[in-house]
Amino acid sequence: MNAIASRFSSSSSFKPQSSLGEDEEYGSEYGWGSQAGFGNLTKGLPTFTMPQVQDPSAFLRLHTDDHADPSCRIKIKHGTTTLAFRYQGGVIVCVDSRATAGSYVASGTVKKVIEINPYLLGTMAGGAADCQYWETYLGMHCRLHELRNRERISVAAASKYLSNLVYSYKGMGLSMGTMICGWDKTGPAVVYVDSDGTRLKGDLFSVGSGSTFAYGVLDQGYRWDLTDEEALELGRRSIYAAGHRDAFSGNTCNLYHVKESGWDLIGNYDLSKLHYDGPQGIEGEGYGYEIRIGRASEKVAA
Repeated sequence: MNAIASRFSSSSSFKPQSSLGEDEEYGSEYGWGSQAGFGNLTKGLPTFTMPQVQDPSAFLRLHTDDHADPSCRIKIKHGTTTLAFRYQGGVIVCVDSRATAGSYVASGTVKKVIEINPYLLGTMAGGAADCQYWETYLGMHCRLHELRNRERISVAAASKYLSNLVYSYKGMGLSMGTMICGWDKTGPAVVYVDSDGTRLKGDLFSVGSGSTFAYGVLDQGYRWDLTDEEALELGRRSIYAAGHRDAFSGNTCNLYHVKESGWDLIGNYDLSKLHYDGPQGIEGEGYGYEIRIGRASEKVAA
């Protein structure tokens, strides 16, 4: 009987906290980010466990590059429409809210604008997890910059932080096409940053599968001296066009306006209601094709 008892008592897998291994202790790399949302900053950047293969980036390309090999096992398909442009009155940021996994609509209420701080916004296109993680991490860097330098970070510096961060993981499978938008000492600014470390400053950008449709509206309506109402309407119409024509974009439109005093959320608009009723919700005043053609024919007849 004693032999049986000793046999089972010695096989217990319980370990007290003091005997935990290095990887299981509090503050390890796996617990990063658990302390009030900021993690253990004394350990520096978080680290990630890499696949047990000789070259992770080559392995990823082998199994996910459907352009080179249509029969590859993993086909990463995603779609979205995001846009931002600057004008005399600030920056307009407008995005849709649809998340897709191939032909499956995974969600229709995704928030694709990440509020980095009261003066900075970031957009999401590509992998949702990648964009959310790194832009949230960028927000921490922006706050640390403010504490160290006693002034707000510029849009150029924030975008450079993000570009350097993602460039260190180039070829590792990140999928990001973001825009960092805000107002700093130089005025309104928009900078495009992607997962290859590309960083471009410009007046107008649109990213995602529906960007070609959005550009068609933006290019014919954009100018520097737009009024606030004209700029907001241009952003709404551009996202509506993308949602109407692109299967991977749609559901609703989130519209932001960045001014010298900070950003404002103007509203969330259902694209179906924009089609029929327009932004004011007036029946028959929508953006629909039949309505536009009908108005055009009336003008010609007159």
